[in-house]
Amino acid sequence: MDMLKITGVAVVAVSLSVLLRQKNPEYSLMLSLASGILIISMLIDSAAPLFGRIGSLLEASGAQAEYVTILFKSLGLCFVTQIACDGCRDLGETAIASKVETAGKVSVLLVSLPLFEQVLSIVNSLIG
Repeated sequence: MDMLKITGVAVVAVSLSVLLRQKNPEYSLMLSLASGILIISMLIDSAAPLFGRIGSLLEASGAQAEYVTILFKSLGLCFVTQIACDGCRDLGETAIASKVETAGKVSVLLVSLPLFEQVLSIVNSLIG
């Protein structure tokens, strides 16, 4: 990951956004959204090998595919939720951001439900 490029894009975008906010707030918002999308695309491009490496490490460890799938889905939900909440807060909509956070937490719980069921099944078999 090239943090210098990402940091450079962020610094230039913030500087231009502050300048534009004084005269044209709507252009400042568009610049903010465009720079956010650019930074996230740069991050995804550089993180792709990371996910492949993590997948191969989990396969080598003998972890079941179901657990790995739950892990990646939960991680993806957390990232998407955080990005949406940050966007809502940037626009001054803190009430909506808190609702999105709650929805993200419930989504992670729903994705993790099969794992909880297996853990409870194991505990039940040990007790009984």
